Amino acid sequence: MGKVKITETVLRDAHQSLIATRMKTEEMVPILETLNQVGYHSLEVWGGATFDACLRFLDEDPWERLRLVRKSVKDTKLQMLLRGQNLLGYKHYADDVVSEFVKKAIANGIDIIRIFDALNDVRNLEVALKTTKKEGGHAQAAISYTISPVHNTAYYLQIASQMESMGADSICIKDMSGILTPYNAFDLVSKLKKTSKVPIQLHTHYTSGVASMTYLKAIEAGVDVVDCAISPMALGTSQPPTEPLVATLQGTDYDTGLNLEVLNKVAEHFRPVRDQYMEKGLLDPKVLGVDVNALVYQVPGGMLSNLVSQLKMQNAVHKYEEVLKEVPRVREDLGYPPLVTPLSQMVGTQAVFNVILGERYKMVPKEIKAYVKGEYGKPAVEISEEIRKKIIGSEEVITCRPADLIPPQLDGIRNEMKEYLEQEEDVLSYALFPTVAVEYFKHRQAKKYKIDSRYVDKEQKTYPV
Repeated sequence: MGKVKITETVLRDAHQSLIATRMKTEEMVPILETLNQVGYHSLEVWGGATFDACLRFLDEDPWERLRLVRKSVKDTKLQMLLRGQNLLGYKHYADDVVSEFVKKAIANGIDIIRIFDALNDVRNLEVALKTTKKEGGHAQAAISYTISPVHNTAYYLQIASQMESMGADSICIKDMSGILTPYNAFDLVSKLKKTSKVPIQLHTHYTSGVASMTYLKAIEAGVDVVDCAISPMALGTSQPPTEPLVATLQGTDYDTGLNLEVLNKVAEHFRPVRDQYMEKGLLDPKVLGVDVNALVYQVPGGMLSNLVSQLKMQNAVHKYEEVLKEVPRVREDLGYPPLVTPLSQMVGTQAVFNVILGERYKMVPKEIKAYVKGEYGKPAVEISEEIRKKIIGSEEVITCRPADLIPPQLDGIRNEMKEYLEQEEDVLSYALFPTVAVEYFKHRQAKKYKIDSRYVDKEQKTYPV
């Protein structure tokens, strides 16, 4: 039992969850030094969808954002989220791309890399984890938390043990859907603390309304670190708010030691930022409420909004409930994958197709076919022969680590985009998002001034939302 540490998510997951990752670097820069003074365990500032959003929507270089944050945050560790062999994209990349990306992330300022795999297939964490350690970073392996007939405490203890034997410096329980309830958290954390030698961190979302209670029980069970968001960017599909937890633990054995007055300065900065996005319509008040569907169907908040937009495009919003009920069926057919990127999008799309077309698996996206072929890794439960035949016919299923089948890509990628090359990191931006990166590179060339200058000359703001 001891002080609980807090990772602040406002610069990454909080705005990713509430406003589709649209917060600009210029809205972060003025508060960075104050965030550095709070005394957080770490600041989550990069990874997830931030990389894609910088290039696609904000006309920003994600690498430059990281360097600017590092310049102001001198004492607090910077953290990022990485999708294992998927990096920050939606497919597996060759080992040379994964290694190079991790090297450059650490060289540009990242201290802690949280590495997860959507299927909890630890083979997909291997290269990123080993490179992180080799480069002097802290490798945190994350368990994608879900519930199914096979996903239980014993299963998670086994996965954690595998992660630890691979060299994980800490383990995170990553509850992307907000479905880890308080007493289940107590049970899981208690047992992990008995069997693990490394620190345990807990990440959840407020979607189902239980998150703060879950944190309290996890803290009583001995969790070392929890992920929170400063109050203006908390609740709903985001994380539990930082300040109430700090106040709750004050004067107890778990006291975080954080100062509420300094936290209030952080909150005062982000309140108008949030209000501005609400006015623009990017922050929908609906995402701030409690959605019990998260507990019933285990569907993450971001996936719910994605399902609605897919149904709107088909003029079939009236089939929303039907699609929600189809999601767990598809998930069962596919071996109970956790609903986290990219599998949440894939399962959701398949559920929409099944309902709209009135026949299950009449149309199957190429990503689902690749998944059934084993190209994403091994599901927790083997897919039945009936479903497999329906989706991929007589095609063979691979059993090796998927990336073993991908030849080195880095040199070919560098050669492909050499006309745009201004920094080595550009090769990686292009590797992850070729079309979007090229658009950004062209715009960067056209502007003929360094990205930094937008913070010097405030008249040069070019941030389309």
